[in-house]
Amino acid sequence: MTAYHDSEWGVPAHDDRTHFEFLVLEAAQAGLSWAIVLKKREGYRRAFSEFDPAKVARYTPARIEKLTADPGIVRNRMKIQAAVQNARAFLAVQQTFGSFDAYCWRFVDGRPRVNRPKTGAGIPATSPESDAFSKDLKTRGFAFVGSTIVYAHMQAVGMVNDHLVRCFRYRETQRK
Repeated sequence: MTAYHDSEWGVPAHDDRTHFEFLVLEAAQAGLSWAIVLKKREGYRRAFSEFDPAKVARYTPARIEKLTADPGIVRNRMKIQAAVQNARAFLAVQQTFGSFDAYCWRFVDGRPRVNRPKTGAGIPATSPESDAFSKDLKTRGFAFVGSTIVYAHMQAVGMVNDHLVRCFRYRETQRK
């Protein structure tokens, strides 16, 4: 968790594969702790073709069934099916906008939202931007993309800076 916080969380990402990775991982995390999913990250990388949405979009019902028995990931059928469904929707977004990155950063006008939380209690679970992003993703056929999951995605890929103001990463992530 510390390594993830200190090197990844909140750093602005503009790579579509990174976006897809976090969409898969954040959906898997629903109802669980992030620590559980982070421990299974390599299992997800292997199971979901290095987070290549074009490959995941071609997964068959037989492949989905096989993944429900994979101890390297959260074996929830609905979450696995959502990852495949989301890969297909992800490719459609890329076709429409040129990249998923170009699409998603529109929800924050192309610049990270910088919050100034002083305590963990000051970090919101959703925002008006995550509400709008979530709603739009759903209209495009994505699953497991409620506003809380989308807000967590926004935090992970640096669309939102929710590092505490006293955290050394607060200023560092603003310079990336």
